[in-house]
Amino acid sequence: MHRSVAAVAVAALAFVSAPAQAQDYPNKPIHFIVPAAAGGPTDVTTRLLAQKMSETLGQPVVVEARPGGGGNIGADVVARAAPDGYTILMATIGTHAINQTLYKKLSFDPIKDFTPISLVVQYPLLLVVNPSVPAKSVKELIDYAKANPGKLNRAHGGSGTSMHLSGELFVHQAGIDMPQVPYKGSAPALTDMIGNHVQVMFDSMITALPQVKAGKLRALAVTGAQRSPVVPDVPTVAEAGLPGYSATGWIGVVGPAKLPPAIANKLQGAIAKALADPEVRKTLINQAAEPIASTPAEFAKFIDGETAKWAIAVRGANLSIE
Repeated sequence: MHRSVAAVAVAALAFVSAPAQAQDYPNKPIHFIVPAAAGGPTDVTTRLLAQKMSETLGQPVVVEARPGGGGNIGADVVARAAPDGYTILMATIGTHAINQTLYKKLSFDPIKDFTPISLVVQYPLLLVVNPSVPAKSVKELIDYAKANPGKLNRAHGGSGTSMHLSGELFVHQAGIDMPQVPYKGSAPALTDMIGNHVQVMFDSMITALPQVKAGKLRALAVTGAQRSPVVPDVPTVAEAGLPGYSATGWIGVVGPAKLPPAIANKLQGAIAKALADPEVRKTLINQAAEPIASTPAEFAKFIDGETAKWAIAVRGANLSIE
């Protein structure tokens, strides 16, 4: 009898402690895991967001880069973390839409092991080439690749990333042979692009556009369905030589599974406030990123839709990673 009373007391205490923890949250630094290399587009956006979130939440939001495995290494860290709101992930189109189909085995479940919090941005990529490539348009690039199979190497910032899959869709739809060269992030890939060790890359405008403006790389097209206001003179891939092609990337914030709704909502509120800041919006839009602060429910639905869409693309291109 005494044990039953004790069990009820413990259960009641656990029931009331969750709201109490949420009310006190946060009372220590939050660790924001980035599953990509420091200096890349995901890292840059995360740091911009973290600074504003810290101001709202009253605690440091520490950004930690955990690159590798197409984002899976960083995602695994958060999947295994305590659901207390002190370890969160900047999820990518790779970690939460593509990898579930692309990889034969994952150490986590992108749906079951996470709590969606908010979408952050959507963005088209930029198709760039080293100036040594004798192609000034998408059509010319495809024609050159067909005439010189295997000669052009295609860099990307990690297996399963939007940079990788956008390129795979491109070569699949164009019917060309352009070997991939994976890197642990956008920054090291761009370094080798500039050095002409690799010649073609689909990359975020955040990191690629400065190299284009400096004359170190040549921009051929944007991957979205419409031209970007940031580079209005650069055509889409579809209009420049590959009709029907369209691919956009995105990033958003998730926490571990079973994150209390009150904590998820508090984090979502801080994200929404950050993305509403005029300077933050201006910075993101200038980088061709569209700021979007969704609710946790909206983000969960979005992830489901993206997972289904990219599963079709990955299987259609017959892609698989061990």
